[in-house]
Amino acid sequence: MAKHSRVTLEIGPKCKKVVAVAPDWPGLERGAKTGEEAIERLRFYIPRYSQVAKLAELDAEFDKIKNFKVVEQYPGTGSTDFWGISFAFSGIDRQAMSDKELERELTLMQACWAFFDDVRGRVSAEMQKGSRGGGRDRYQIVRHTFLAELDWTKKLNLPVELAPLLTDEGLIAHRNAYCNAIRDYHSRGILAGKVSKWPLRYLIRHTAFHTLDHAWEMEDKDMTVKQP
Repeated sequence: MAKHSRVTLEIGPKCKKVVAVAPDWPGLERGAKTGEEAIERLRFYIPRYSQVAKLAELDAEFDKIKNFKVVEQYPGTGSTDFWGISFAFSGIDRQAMSDKELERELTLMQACWAFFDDVRGRVSAEMQKGSRGGGRDRYQIVRHTFLAELDWTKKLNLPVELAPLLTDEGLIAHRNAYCNAIRDYHSRGILAGKVSKWPLRYLIRHTAFHTLDHAWEMEDKDMTVKQP
């Protein structure tokens, strides 16, 4: 039976951009000029996100979604208006999670990582040029994605170093430590970060979104010749 999925709308302070966030599906977020357009973009990305849901073995649940229901609208930041990306916390982000809910969110974040790894392993090294990303090639996109995640790693009081992430073993160790640190913070009921504190729900969905957004960027700019 088809069902609706919750969506929140993050509205930039100058109303230049609105970001539609599917809080039950970390990584599924899209921005546009209006709430209606953002929701339409979110709907357009359902088939693409379904690959992540399948990796998380949650595709049976996800494939029932046919539309979205707005459950919250909240103010964003200047970065929301500038980038069209979520940079603020919703009421749902601030809600407590059970251990089961946390594991579900971590599973989806890990599925975003797995999808990213699959994409970077099959797309061309050189990417199509365009405005998005300033003409970066595959290595530059991957490096940028890892560096951004290392910045958030600081919020979990983990070692910050790029080199280990460039090896398979180091990347696995980093991601395991990242998830385990989130579990530890959750068990102690504390937010991520010392100064700028993030709810764990937001940290998970922001990590998932950034990973997935650049995976889709690489897919869209892939120059691999497709066989007929």
